[in-house]
Amino acid sequence: MKIAITGGNGRIGRAVIKLALGEGHCVVSIDCLRSKNPITDIIDRFRRQDSIADIKHAQIDTSDYDALVDAFRGCDALIHLAAIPSPNDHSDHFVHNNNTVSSYNALRAAADIGIERVCQASSINAIGGAYSRSPHYEYFPLDEKHPSYNEDPYSLSKYICELQADSMARRFDMTIASLRIHSVVQRREDATQWGDLPNSQIEKQLWGYVRIDATARACLLGVSAKFSGHEVFYITAPDTMIKNISSLELAAKYFPDVPITGNLSGNRGFFSCKKAEELLGWRHDDKGV
Repeated sequence: MKIAITGGNGRIGRAVIKLALGEGHCVVSIDCLRSKNPITDIIDRFRRQDSIADIKHAQIDTSDYDALVDAFRGCDALIHLAAIPSPNDHSDHFVHNNNTVSSYNALRAAADIGIERVCQASSINAIGGAYSRSPHYEYFPLDEKHPSYNEDPYSLSKYICELQADSMARRFDMTIASLRIHSVVQRREDATQWGDLPNSQIEKQLWGYVRIDATARACLLGVSAKFSGHEVFYITAPDTMIKNISSLELAAKYFPDVPITGNLSGNRGFFSCKKAEELLGWRHDDKGV
């Protein structure tokens, strides 16, 4: 496939590009910044190996709809990763407006030129969590049926991007995967170091994480797995980042009023990825797509 990837200069974007090229796909990397050295290194490495894969970079702001349409031409699929990744470093209105315009433009531009397969980065915060004053959870482990109680601009923008995908899938018969990605780390050891630190934000988002290689695989599966319409998927590790406290103890201490409706034995994670396994064929610890 020829895949357009917005946010190609980002950490996840670079991982997806590397994996896509390794799988023999062609890539159009789109970012508002100039191509960074990691992408240049990827291009050079694959060219030295005489790979049939190819890549080009387009310096485009996703607020520029017409430029996106031009960049997407000839592509078979879109992986939309471009977004402000938290509400912390910009004003509320800027975070919300940037992210919702970016996701709408990417989805609508894909539809405009007939791209039928799209994967976009949502977040576990689409239902509220890390950036909420006091997150509200109705049961553990969480699945995709849990209602949203978002209250900050970033989480709201991610919830809206899922609603936008619902609309686009209905109107244009597109197949769209929205991935609720968690705290992305290179290795599990990186996550456990976070878990050893007192941090109310980590508690609010239920001590979860996901490795970057597993995230990249999920993105590619989002544009290749056999399902239809728009589907939301939790993309998280099967365990928590806490080494020495069981999940049931964590739930009892920090969320004593939340019912346990599934298996939280040992260090099992607070998010169910059953849907991602069934529809995408994705499991966190698989080594290949």
